[in-house]
Amino acid sequence: MNNFCDNMIGLSIAGFDPSGGAGILTDIKTMAAHGIHGTSVITALTAQNPKKVFSVEPISTTYISKQIHSIFDEYSIKYAKTGLLYSKEIIQLVSKKVGEYDLSIVVDPVMVASAGDSLAKDKIANDLKKYLLKKSLLVTPNVSEAENLSGIRIESIDDAKDAAYEIGKYCNVMITGGHLNGVNIIYNKEKDELRTLKQELIETKNLHGTGCSLSAAICSNLILLNERDSLDKNNENKSDSDNLKIAIEKSTKFIYESVKNGRYGTLNPNFNSKPF
Repeated sequence: MNNFCDNMIGLSIAGFDPSGGAGILTDIKTMAAHGIHGTSVITALTAQNPKKVFSVEPISTTYISKQIHSIFDEYSIKYAKTGLLYSKEIIQLVSKKVGEYDLSIVVDPVMVASAGDSLAKDKIANDLKKYLLKKSLLVTPNVSEAENLSGIRIESIDDAKDAAYEIGKYCNVMITGGHLNGVNIIYNKEKDELRTLKQELIETKNLHGTGCSLSAAICSNLILLNERDSLDKNNENKSDSDNLKIAIEKSTKFIYESVKNGRYGTLNPNFNSKPF
């Protein structure tokens, strides 16, 4: 058990997008771009592309549990991210495993695809709050997801701040700024501190998978920062909360470059790769 103890390993618990633009495939590409070995647990099979979701087939909780066991039978993992968690039952299972394996998780509360089609069951926001968010390090909703999680209609930056405070009763929050003129709203629960992080918007259609990649990038940067701290006595007392600010800033810049270099309707996490 746990034969491979390298710290540079991440886990994505999410859905499969055959177009390669979102979900597990984008998460693994994003982790690889950061030098992280990405492992995955598939929660649902989707038939989709950047323009449309055709269908969603959730994986049984029994098989999800088997996947998780197979990963932790071999690897020691501290940081994970979640994406599409289709149902209450899947959320409950993931919550149980987060506690069992003492995971620090970044939650991308996937409810609707970038094309506008529903991916998860109705009322999934309530289940996330009830079972998972209190065990989470960070949740990264877009405006629509933040509205569902907070119950607050968001039409301005001030509305988004109110929503962040409301969601922040459960964990740290980053409301992404794609629909807020590039202004990300970030709430640190431990410090009861709210701040904004502005990022230039890019006029493009290559946006499929941005939420998936952002949460995977934050997870990856937390792994890198934790590894740095373990090797440097000056940083050994730093907490996840301390590193979260750095991870978010680095990841926001990464997403900007990924979108800037996007293609085929999706962002490009491998923008630094050079063709031979």
